Amino acid sequence: MSSKAFKSIQCEQCECKDRGIFCDLEDLALASVSGKKVMNTYKKGQTIFYEGNPPFGLYCINSGKIKISKTGPVGKESIVRIASSGDMLGHRSLFSHENYKATATAMEDSAVCFLDKKFILALLEKEPSVALNVIQKLSRDMGAAEDKSAALSQKNVRERLAELILTLNQTYGRTEGDRRKLDIKLSRDELASMVGTANETIIRFVSEFKDEGLIEEDGKTIYILDEKKLLEFANLSDC
Repeated sequence: MSSKAFKSIQCEQCECKDRGIFCDLEDLALASVSGKKVMNTYKKGQTIFYEGNPPFGLYCINSGKIKISKTGPVGKESIVRIASSGDMLGHRSLFSHENYKATATAMEDSAVCFLDKKFILALLEKEPSVALNVIQKLSRDMGAAEDKSAALSQKNVRERLAELILTLNQTYGRTEGDRRKLDIKLSRDELASMVGTANETIIRFVSEFKDEGLIEEDGKTIYILDEKKLLEFANLSDC
C-alpha cells in the first residue's frame, strides 16, 4: 500500500477533470464514467504497465507523475515523456490494437484510474466529444514526438538540455520569490535519457549551467535563475 494517502473521488469532483478527455461530458455521462473506473495507487518505482504487454483499458492519472520509457536493444532506458495529473496513458496502443510500445512507471506515489477497454470503446461511439478529445490528444502527442525527433537531430546537448528545462518549467514550474522551482525530481540518468546523451555529459552541462548562473540545485530539485539566458542557450525565441 502506498505511503501517501489517496482518497477515491467521483470524476465530477476530480480536480483534473477539465484537463482530461472527459471534460466535455454532461454530468450524467460523467457519472457513468465514474461508476466504471477503478482507482489504483502506486508507490514510487512501481509499474503501471509493461512494454510488450497487451492493453486492457485506459489509464487516467489522478495525481502523481508517471514516466513513459522504452528499452533499447542493449537494455538502456529511454524516457519518451513524463505524464502527470489529467493525462491519460495507454491510449495509443488501445486504439491501434497493438501491444504497449513503452513501460509506464510511477516516479512518485501516484493515484491512477483505470477504465476497461470495452467500456471506453462503447463510450467513444456514444460520445463524439470524447472521441474528438482523444484525436486531439493523439495529434498533440504526435507533434511532441516530431519536435523531440527534430531537436535530437538538429541541436547539440547544451541546447537540448536548456530546452528540456524550459519545457519542464511550462508544466511543473512554480514561482518561489525571484526564481522558478521545477516541481519534479529527476536523477542524472533520467535527465540524460530525456536529452539523449550519456550521464557524464549531462553532469558536465548541468555544472556549466550552474556556473553561468542559469540554474541552481537543491538535491534533485532544479531552480531556474535566468530564463532569458536559457532561451538563448536553447536557441528558442521568447516571443
